[in-house]
Amino acid sequence: MNQAVSSHFMKEALSLAHMAFEQDEVPIGALIVDANGVIIGRGFNHVETSKSQLAHAELIAIAQASATRNDWRLEGCTIYVTIEPCSMCFSAIQLSRMAAVVYGAHSPRFGYQLDKIAMGGVYKKDIKTYSGLFADEAQGLVKQFFKKQRKLGECKITGLEKDQTGIDDAASGTRRTA
Repeated sequence: MNQAVSSHFMKEALSLAHMAFEQDEVPIGALIVDANGVIIGRGFNHVETSKSQLAHAELIAIAQASATRNDWRLEGCTIYVTIEPCSMCFSAIQLSRMAAVVYGAHSPRFGYQLDKIAMGGVYKKDIKTYSGLFADEAQGLVKQFFKKQRKLGECKITGLEKDQTGIDDAASGTRRTA
């Protein structure tokens, strides 16, 4: 993977995460790049605004990329996402037949834990995964968001408003096992 190109795209994803932050959404940004290095889909979280769990950054980016291509198959594409995708988003990435996932920070509470699973490929094809690109910036933005939400008393994520450890773990990338 070309580090200079991937850094550029992750910076773009971080910019989208900042847009989510500005709209009081969990600051996650995602974009999809085709095999030629062209951005064909962008998204940031809209869960609170849309009142739908289907408004994750990755799913919005997938919908836009599919519309751009006029095809649900996103073969040869790479998705850049600031935080490790959840299981719903990772499944959509697999089903879309993407070639790779590049994410910044781990999400121990909600992430799919891509580095700890056997990457059984859908359609007999594995998805390459890369992590840690601008992880500190992505973690910092998430930590800042939840700190702001706690200060305002508006943390709406069930179970997290009283779980300081979970919020801090999610922001720092710490993984806890049961």
